[in-house]
This record gives sequence, C-alpha cells and structure tokens, in this order.
Amino acid sequence: MKRSKLLLVLTAILVLALSACAAPVAPAGDAGSSDTGSEAAAGGGDATCDDAIGCIEIAPGDPLKVGGMLTISGATAYLGEDSRGGIEIAVNERGQIDGHDITVQIEDSLCSAEGGQTAAQKLAADPTVVGIIGTNCSSSGAAALPIVSSAGMLMISSSNTSPVLTSADTEAGGIWQPGYYRTAHNDLFQGRVAAEFVFNELGATTLATIHDGSPYAESLAAVAADVFTELGGEVTYQGAVNVGDTDMRPILTEVSSNPPDVLYFPFFEPESDFMAAQAKEITGLENTILMSADGSLVDSFPENAGEAAVGMYLSGPYLNPENTAYADFLAKWDEEIGGVPPSGFHAHAYDATNMLLDAVQAVAQESSDGTLLIGRQALRDALTATKDYPGLTGTLSCNETGDCATGEALGIYEVTQAEVDGNWPPPVVYTP
Repeated sequence: MKRSKLLLVLTAILVLALSACAAPVAPAGDAGSSDTGSEAAAGGGDATCDDAIGCIEIAPGDPLKVGGMLTISGATAYLGEDSRGGIEIAVNERGQIDGHDITVQIEDSLCSAEGGQTAAQKLAADPTVVGIIGTNCSSSGAAALPIVSSAGMLMISSSNTSPVLTSADTEAGGIWQPGYYRTAHNDLFQGRVAAEFVFNELGATTLATIHDGSPYAESLAAVAADVFTELGGEVTYQGAVNVGDTDMRPILTEVSSNPPDVLYFPFFEPESDFMAAQAKEITGLENTILMSADGSLVDSFPENAGEAAVGMYLSGPYLNPENTAYADFLAKWDEEIGGVPPSGFHAHAYDATNMLLDAVQAVAQESSDGTLLIGRQALRDALTATKDYPGLTGTLSCNETGDCATGEALGIYEVTQAEVDGNWPPPVVYTP
C-alpha cells in the first residue's frame, strides 16, 4: 500500500511535560466548559492554559499526533483497513496545521472489549494525542470510552453504531460519557430502515432475528424486531449465538420450526459466513430470505459464504459514486492505497478526521516560540458545536451526546453472483 506521504507512529514516543497546563483533568462525568482552549499572555505572546480540563502541548517542530483505535488484525481487519485509508487520505490532504506536521498512531482495538480497553490505555497514556479516530466495533468502543473520557480526551468513531454509546439514559442502558462522537449512523435508524425494507419492499409478514451477543448486533436485531412488529409484522423467533461459533445448525433448526419470510442476522464475519452457508442446508428454510447488516458489508463475505449469499440483502453505508467529491476520494484511494475500499465506512473515517483537524485548527493557540496549546474542553466544545458540516457522508451536525450523522448515507444492497465471483461492491436496491 502507498503510504509514503504519511508517518504511521506505531509505538509511544517521548511524553512531553504539560507544565503549561495548570488545570487538572476533570472526571469523566464533568463535561466542564471553556470559551477558549488557551490564550496568549498580554504583551508577551506566550500561550497559557486556562482550559477547564487541561491542554495538549505540542512543542516547536513536533508533529500533531492523531490517535487511531482500529481493528487491524484478525477476521475484522477489513474494517480497520477501511477506516485507516480514510484517515490517511484526510491527513495527507491537510499536510500541516500551524506549521506542524500531522502523524497517526494506530493501536489495534480488535473487535472486542479487551482490545478496546488495551488500545485506549495506550493512547490515553500519551498526553500529546490530540484526538482519536475509532473504534470500529461498538464492543471495543464501549470498553474504551470510560478510559478516553476520564483522560480528558475525545474519540470520534467512524463505524460504532450501537444506540447505547450516544445515550445518556443510564436506566435504559445508555453509556455515553463526555468526549464521545461518531460520524456513523445510529442503529436506531439502521434497524428501522432494515425493518421497513423487509415489510414494505419485500412484502414479508414474518421475521426471525439472531444476534451474537455484541452491543452492535443485539441492539440492531432488537430495533429491527420492534419496528417490524410496529409495522404489523410477526416476529417468529429471536435468539443468539456466540462470537466464535462455527456450527449454526442447532439455532437454524429452531428457526425452521416456524419458518419466517426473512431471517435477519446482523453480525460480523466469520460467523455470518457460517450462518448464511448453513441456512440453506436446513429443511424448511429453503425459501427464507437472508439478511445481514454493515458488519458483513465487506468484499470477502460473498466469497466466503458462497452460493448461499446470492439473493441476500445487506444494510449499510451508501454513497453515490456519481457524487463528485466521493468520486475524487475514490480516485485518491486508488492512487495512494490501491484498489477500492474493502468495507463501507472509509468516508465516515475521512469525515471524522477532518472534523477533528478542523476543531484543532479552530482552538489551537501558538506561543511566540512556536509551541501550540490545544484546550481539551475547547476541543470537545468545538466538535459538539459542529453544525451543517459538508462531509462526504452528508451534512453532519453533532448533538449533545455525540451523534453527528443524519443517516442519509445508508442503503440496502443485494448480493449477486458477481460478488460471489469476486466483484465488489454489490448493487444498491433501496435507499431511504
């Protein structure tokens, strides 16, 4: 892959003393407030920190460091590589901020709570990280969030979609904390779109759902089932498998006792590969339509699932390739990285990175010696105040709990034989 324009910093570098930042980091629950991140002292031109939760200090000649918590190994590495490409293109375009180069430090958050926790601990230990793009998976995001928030940092996810991450209603399971944002859609929207497509477009009257126990899949399956019922459909089965399961026949046999028109299983590879392939082996499910979601919207899924994937539907991000800005982005991807993006959230990562860098540029204050001070609360405030941002994924406006996407960049794809034979992406058959 062509990454000569970008320095990827894979290990922690020298931690800079934050002597100029007198204010301590506030606890996670204290959002604080700040009109400016830092101010120049009268007459002297030297920056001083008066931010409510402290400042990031970038010494003269040192780079601005963007952190990344991405799944870059294992079965879900395609998600991390997809987001990493979007980050790299945005950073390459930006070049510098106030004379400082921009580097990226990627930590592997996997697609698990343990991975998210470990990645967050590594990045939170470095006070020079201006912000984090990630995580990819909601399970790792949920584990990373308390660490990032309590450190006074912020994270912007390109593909976390679980509703709990941007919900402050703890009685309803919400886990939002200050410093969390996302450019990905909320599954309250994706689940509704899936259910409406199944009921209104496919004419289905019965639906079965299976999730894998992750916050992402469980929330998405529940929303789809609830909306399908609201529309007048019948949910015949709701069940779960475990991440790592390979034999899906027992639960598929349970489903087949009352065969649904549609079986919805919104989870990742490789479990989705096994589910799709084995569903067609079960007597009673021959005519059941299979549907998954953006966790399986990846170029390897049709090939791995085989002929059983033909005719399947996948919900997920959609951007019209005739959109000039997106077409330019894809051309840069081919030039700088090669080929086409492997999954659907690359543009969301590009938007997230640009929103972060815009916020840094807006609040950074430069001392007479070239040192930059970036107020942590000021940075959060600038992101929260984002309105009508013209992103690749649509017009983005952030609410008070970090939901910035409108949901307009979403579609339903139908897998054809061409994708099983190795082509990508599948055709879009429905947009809300």
